[in-house]
Amino acid sequence: MKFYRIKALIIRHLYLYQRSVPRLMDIFFWPVMELLVWGFLSLYLQKNNLAGFNVVTILLGAIIFWDLLSQSQRAVSTAFLEDVWEKNFLNIFITPLKISEFLTSTVLIGLIRIIMVAVVVGVLSFVLYGFNILIFGLYLVPFVFNLLIFGWILGLFTTAIILRYGTQAQVLAFGFIFLIQPFSAVFYPVSILPSAVQWLAYALPSTYVFEGMRAVVASGLFSWQLFYYSLTANIVYFVLTLWLFYATLAKVKEKGLLLKLDQ
Repeated sequence: MKFYRIKALIIRHLYLYQRSVPRLMDIFFWPVMELLVWGFLSLYLQKNNLAGFNVVTILLGAIIFWDLLSQSQRAVSTAFLEDVWEKNFLNIFITPLKISEFLTSTVLIGLIRIIMVAVVVGVLSFVLYGFNILIFGLYLVPFVFNLLIFGWILGLFTTAIILRYGTQAQVLAFGFIFLIQPFSAVFYPVSILPSAVQWLAYALPSTYVFEGMRAVVASGLFSWQLFYYSLTANIVYFVLTLWLFYATLAKVKEKGLLLKLDQ
């Protein structure tokens, strides 16, 4: 794996952001709008004493975490789709570029996007609502790390599906993550869910992250158990998804379906 190839792909994607309003909106505008809507709702609930806990801290923390997860997933999926939309996919893979280098570059692009989003929403949440996510110190870092990994796994999974079924499945790059949101316990604990679907929530690494975040906010204590559960689930899903991606790519090459992606 050559770093200069990865660097070239990263620079190529960053150039696209200089004059692309939709791409910049995806990083700055939509996360800010979501923060404003939920932030003002949180203030209203707290002002009217509709809850006995710090609503602003709980909801804004969940919103920021959810934005990190969704940005992580979309960064991987859309980095792949950029080449499909520009009919450049085959050009990329007739070069000596390796699949591992391509995937690494998409992950790093996602990391850059996430850092930008985190800075923007973190500053705004402090200025507008007095919410400082740094007050929890390093307790949230391991959970954020697990959240980003799960986002990359989801991005890799949706990319594999798009590879197999073509651009007709590209809606998954933007909508798939919302299918798991109700079961990830983002804004409420797992105990709120019907018992019949709680098993699904516990099968998701993101559930343990959001439950762990609430535990840190409520008690100031870091739950190693939730962290290890999330990490273990991420490792299992990463191995399975990586296998799925390579198996799908081999099948697509065998059937000559790569040509259809550039049509």
